[in-house]
Amino acid sequence: MVDDEMKNLRSLTGIKEATVKIGDLELQVAVANGLQNARKLLEDVKNGHKNYHFIEVMTCPGGCIGGGGQPFGIDMDKLTARMKALYHIDKNATLRKSHQNPAVTKLYEDFLEKPLSHKSHELLHTHYEKRENFV
Repeated sequence: MVDDEMKNLRSLTGIKEATVKIGDLELQVAVANGLQNARKLLEDVKNGHKNYHFIEVMTCPGGCIGGGGQPFGIDMDKLTARMKALYHIDKNATLRKSHQNPAVTKLYEDFLEKPLSHKSHELLHTHYEKRENFV
């Protein structure tokens, strides 16, 4: 089941905000649809008007639902139908969280040792390096 806070973050436009409670921890989250909204959101953060623990930026309408792997052209009725279908599939899935996937837990038990282990960090985390610009 998706918490009401998460449902409030689903849509195709604008900037959505929510407070998500995990145990005693309250996380401030935001989702921006489109680069103009992302720019506005990041300016608000930069200027100290907003403060979040997590920001998701979706450059395509509704994220991957309306992204490059989908048919060309934005037909809002089709996009909305696709969203509803995917949310329905997700809602009724037996296995919805990666940390509860038996294959993932076995991988940690047999190879990666434990979540956040040195080995899992080295193999699964992305590392960025500053590089010179190429012309």
